[in-house]
Amino acid sequence: MDRTWTRRDLLAAVPAATAAAILAPDFLLGAMADPIPPAKFRFGLVTYLWGLDLSLPELIEVCETSQFLGVELRTTHAHKVERNLAEKARAEVKARFADSPVTLVGIGSDERFDSPDGAKLVRAKAATREFLRLSKDIGGSGVKVKPNSFHPGVKHETTIAQIGESLLELAPFAEELGQEIRLEVHGGCSPLPIIEQIVAIADHPAVKVCWNSNEEDLRGEGIDKNFERVKGRLGGTLHVRRLDEKRYPYPRLFELLRQEKWAGWMLLEAHGQAPKERVAAMRQQGVLFKALAGLAAS
Repeated sequence: MDRTWTRRDLLAAVPAATAAAILAPDFLLGAMADPIPPAKFRFGLVTYLWGLDLSLPELIEVCETSQFLGVELRTTHAHKVERNLAEKARAEVKARFADSPVTLVGIGSDERFDSPDGAKLVRAKAATREFLRLSKDIGGSGVKVKPNSFHPGVKHETTIAQIGESLLELAPFAEELGQEIRLEVHGGCSPLPIIEQIVAIADHPAVKVCWNSNEEDLRGEGIDKNFERVKGRLGGTLHVRRLDEKRYPYPRLFELLRQEKWAGWMLLEAHGQAPKERVAAMRQQGVLFKALAGLAAS
């Protein structure tokens, strides 16, 4: 099934001014009226999946060339920015970003706090502390973590409480380092009412929600109500897939974020392996971002 936007789809799905901005030639963009203030947020990249094979110098070059000026470094990937980096190597990573226009937004970890195995939970919290220190040392502002799922024989309320309490335990350490703990809306805990419950328990300014553009966002009472549940806890990052995918109402998400005057980093986490013409594909996503963000004339 074709899951990308056609001209007809776009015209039907988004406000006229936004559709016109995307479809119009550059010389017309300045004349397009858009009643919502332009976005305060910026566009960048999650290195999973379109950057997983790039060394750190290659990644920075690709981001700079494509004008993706913020990046979340996923662990275990070819850039090799990991907890075991020595002090000198951490300083070198920080310097590479300082010498470029690309902002290191933070670390994308795979740590999660749902396991009924107490030893696993202890290890996840210890690893998260190490990632927070790593992010601080290399110039990042936070670490992405996952909730993640429910387990047979364990009450949902028990898992929700465990996740929330784990985040709350870690929060003062993150705050001391000037870092955010970014709870990605992920796994079996993806429904926003569940995320809302978790962050209500983890009631600390260092614990933030990383919106993840999941199909679950559209269920229940719909995207507007689900956004309302967590908008006050959004942090410095959120994730999107390709902006021309039809499965998700990106035009509406942009409107909600613009109305909220959110000022973080919208990071592309595209499905599938990186295209052969990676920079061209990223630039195309950047054009769509600018139009949807009300920045097409800039």
